[in-house]
Amino acid sequence: MLAGVYARLGFAALAGRPPGGGKAWTRTNHRGEPVTLLEGPAAAAAAVAATLVLPGMDCREKMAIAAAGAGAAAFGCYDDLAGSGDRRGLRGHLGALAGGEVTTGAVKIAGIGAAGLLASLLAGSRGRSFGGRAADVAINAALVAGAANLLNLFDLRPGRAIKVSLIGVTALAIAGGPDGRAAVAAPAGAAVALLPEDLGERAMLGDAGANALGAMLGAAAARSLSRPARLAVLAGVAGLTLASEKVSFTKVIARSPVLNWADMLGRRPVPAPGAPGAPDASGVGPEGGEPLRDSLAGQ
Repeated sequence: MLAGVYARLGFAALAGRPPGGGKAWTRTNHRGEPVTLLEGPAAAAAAVAATLVLPGMDCREKMAIAAAGAGAAAFGCYDDLAGSGDRRGLRGHLGALAGGEVTTGAVKIAGIGAAGLLASLLAGSRGRSFGGRAADVAINAALVAGAANLLNLFDLRPGRAIKVSLIGVTALAIAGGPDGRAAVAAPAGAAVALLPEDLGERAMLGDAGANALGAMLGAAAARSLSRPARLAVLAGVAGLTLASEKVSFTKVIARSPVLNWADMLGRRPVPAPGAPGAPDASGVGPEGGEPLRDSLAGQ
């Protein structure tokens, strides 16, 4: 509840007086319509602020989860505002780096990795080893960075990344018990509060919001799950990330009746064939599943 209030107030404040002017935060979505990226900073700031004051966690754990979210948001925001979108995906950014070109996406990858490591070290040693031994530090840092990147891969259609984040929230609330529920409360509240803006195609998470929510869910998994469970989650995250380099999630979703129904739930109807923003014969919108909606995400 608190995170939701923070998110609504933050979004209203940012939308009323956008830092650097509204144009800096405006992007074109998959329909060719303007949307604002200010949802992302509002969601991230609300989730981080609420985490620091919510009960149920000790100070080090709160700081760890907040650091994961704040670090991912900062580097995601940098990529949102400074990135060109010429390079996409891990392969594109790492390939450019191998050729001597440092892209904003490469900086973001390194920065979020560092944020994940900081979060893991900040938490210290705890019963389920959020931090502590070297293996757990590495696993937890990878969880934070991997989840941050993975959630951003879904921010290609209205509401999709938030819906995926809420699936993760539900899974952690069940599998992680009280620890999991406490850790996901703030990111869940912020995400739900801004879902209407996202579904209404007035705003989008962008890198700042998607990376931050994903990182905080990764930190929540690190806090609440056993080592075997964390390794299983990390394997799933890595598998989906690698698959995204070859397969369009948008095409897969469009071709599955159940996934497409869930994806369209709450969204505006798909335009008629031939209309601006209408899907092609495969059921995918402009750019073959790589829309302008997340043009600076580097995905």
